Amino acid sequence: IQSAVCRLFRESLAKRGFVEIHSPKLIAGESEGGAEVFRVDYFGSKASLAQSPQLYKQMAMSADMPGAFEVGPVFRAENSNTARHLCEFTGLDLEMPIRWHYDEVIQVIHETLSSIFLRLEEEHQEELTIIRKMYPSEAPKFPLSEPCVLHWDEAMELLRSNGEPREDIMADLSTNEEKLLGSLVREKYGSDLFFLDQYPSAVRPFYTMPSKEKPEFSNSYDVIFCGQEIGSGAQRCHDPELLEARCASLGVPTEPLQSYIESFRHGVPPHGGVGLGLERIVQLYLGLDNIRKASMFARDPTRLTP
Repeated sequence: IQSAVCRLFRESLAKRGFVEIHSPKLIAGESEGGAEVFRVDYFGSKASLAQSPQLYKQMAMSADMPGAFEVGPVFRAENSNTARHLCEFTGLDLEMPIRWHYDEVIQVIHETLSSIFLRLEEEHQEELTIIRKMYPSEAPKFPLSEPCVLHWDEAMELLRSNGEPREDIMADLSTNEEKLLGSLVREKYGSDLFFLDQYPSAVRPFYTMPSKEKPEFSNSYDVIFCGQEIGSGAQRCHDPELLEARCASLGVPTEPLQSYIESFRHGVPPHGGVGLGLERIVQLYLGLDNIRKASMFARDPTRLTP
């Protein structure tokens, strides 16, 4: 099933004319900033294992690609011993130009995931039947045409009206809040897949485009599936001056990012994308109780072999 998700992801985007890229996993500095990176010695220089292909897939947009995607390893030095975290997982990433509005990106993500889910049921019924005898689950529900999009304000109101008021409505969601929101959306909209849109800017990375109307919010979203986040995406800051201002406001040093920022000075279209986690998609699709069951050779804080 994991292999099928990768294949269907590739096929869906290749049909759109997207180009598959392969970005480096040994990098100078850090992909997204922060302390949760694996640091390595690179012939006497400091380097780290990439947290995502984020900067490179954006630079592909400055090369005027019609869209780019990647299937590759992602490393997170998070000491999280939970049923849904891994230190190394497979990322399903895409990036694309925006013509008018970043809703176009949400639509492509929705259509890609919808295609994967429908074809899994059509082409892999034998495997699914075997798995569902051991781990009971049903095919997920989701709208076929338009994505289910929930804006941040509506999400906060849904939680409040169901007995879960938040002290800080601008803070990121907890795992339990995600799960509750997932069940409320399924009940109200009949969908296991939805996009939580217009996240507060303060909890998003430096390359996230702030909302023009309300800068305290951003043109970004989480992809929620079966009550858990399977990925995050956004419209990116494509203006070098705005990008540098975002870095300054968040305390992100720009020196390691110069080649990335410079690539935008030569011209880049407005663009956006998403980073999805393969193992978490498989875990939730199959109703597995632990993400390690969706990985052949899992890597977590206590497991480095086999």
